[in-house]
Parts: sequence; structure tokens; C-alpha cells
Amino acid sequence: MPARHPHDLDSNDLVLSHFTLGRHHDIEDRVRASAAAGCAGLGLYVGHYRRLEHSGFAPGGLAELLEQHGQCLAEIEVLRGWADPATTTDYLEVEATAWRMADAFGCRYVQAIGPYVGSIADAGRAYGGLCDRAADHDLVVGLEFLPFTNIFSAADALAVVEAAGRDNGGICVDIWHHQRGTADLDMIRSIPGERVTGIQISDGPIIPDDDDYYEDCLRNRRPPGEGEFDLAGFVEALRDAGANAPWSLEVCDEEVWDTDGRAHAVRCANGLKAFLDRPEPA
Repeated sequence: MPARHPHDLDSNDLVLSHFTLGRHHDIEDRVRASAAAGCAGLGLYVGHYRRLEHSGFAPGGLAELLEQHGQCLAEIEVLRGWADPATTTDYLEVEATAWRMADAFGCRYVQAIGPYVGSIADAGRAYGGLCDRAADHDLVVGLEFLPFTNIFSAADALAVVEAAGRDNGGICVDIWHHQRGTADLDMIRSIPGERVTGIQISDGPIIPDDDDYYEDCLRNRRPPGEGEFDLAGFVEALRDAGANAPWSLEVCDEEVWDTDGRAHAVRCANGLKAFLDRPEPA
């Protein structure tokens, strides 16, 4: 099946997030796992793409690999440092790499995370600038709220996005950080659907496996339906809000790091499909 264009993806599509697989998984593992799971495309971390460039595999070899497996490069992760008034050369190199990825592969979406410095107005100005630069490369931006940053909740992210006031600026809504943060479904419903530019799905136990939030979210996620999160309520809340972004599987699980990742990706996709295929309530 020919690859879809990233900008054609919507809430009928699944994407395999970069961090569902581990650091040792090479690009062939990632593309094959995404195809095996029935995803329309995958996400890729900027640092991984830079290694592919340095080896000479990207963009040409990557384009051929994606075409061979009917996949697109849908998402770019992750921009951190956009809100720092003392922007570093290292950050600017990361951003420039993201723009090369978008130009070469027509990517739809780039993800950004905090923290920000100063006030919400300051953050809005910085986020607006990022959105303007992203728009030059036909990208929408998703600001992910993370309870270990000062963008703690969906409401915090929405305040920054509204202060920025850019059409291509929105929020990444990750069920892990929702559940581990406010766990407030009304807050999710209150986000205008067009502002939900990214959705990340996983599952997990109500009581964390690890007290270290950061390590826990990178190592101990579960495939949808294999944990205790209110996935059905989360999906319903996003549908109520009118969200139309693809469903990105971000199921970081250290137990699959020594596999090729395909079986894990299939389990994750099948688990999510069981929730998406549920009939709407009467």
C-alpha cells in the first residue's frame, strides 16, 4: 500500500511514536514495527535523525525505506529550549534539523516541551515565535504538558497556546501525564478540538512502579488495555472536544528493549483499536 501523506492523517489513523521503542532500535526496526502494527506512519527523535544524516542514510535511504513499507514520517520529537531567552547554539541546531526533516518528508507535526522562563505572556511570545518558524515548514506544533515542568497541566499548556495566538499552535495531550497529573477529564473536554494537535496514548498502573516520575514514564508504560488508566474516558473526552489528530502510540517499556519491537507495536495498536472501535454512548 502506498504511503499516506502526513498532512492527510487524522483521528482515523495511528502513529508509532519514537519512544515506544528503545535507544538501540535502529530505523529499520522502527519502520517495520510501525508497518506491522498497521500504523500510517511513525515519529522520529531529532537526535536519531541527525545520526542518520551523519551516516549518509538520510534523507535518501530513509525515504526509500519508508516507501518500501508504505509508511510516512509523521512526527518530529522534540524541541526543548524554545522558551529560553538565552537560546543556545545546540538548541538552534536541533530546531534546524527539525526543519530539514519537515522539508524532506512533509512531516505534519513537531512536539515542544517546557519549561518556560518568565510569565505566561513571555511564554506565549516565545511559543508564537516557534509556531511562526514551524509554519515556514508547513508544521503544526504540539506543546506537551509535563507534571515535572512548569507546564504542569492541559490548562497550563492551553494558557501558553492562547497567549501565542497562532493557528498552527496547539497542545499535545498525553494520557500518561494527564493521569499522573490532574486526571481531570473536564479539563481535556475544555480544550478546543482544533487546539489538540497531538495525542499520545499508553496505559499504566494507578500506583507508579517507580517513584522517579521521569524514569517511570520512560520505562514502565503498558499497552492500551493492559493497565488501569481510564482510557475509555480519555478517548471519549477527546472526541467530545472535537479532536481530530492521529492517535500516537507512546508506550515506553524497558521490557521490549531487547526485542525487535514488532510484537510490542502490534500489541499496542490492537489494544488501542479496542477502545477506538467501541460504539459511541447512546
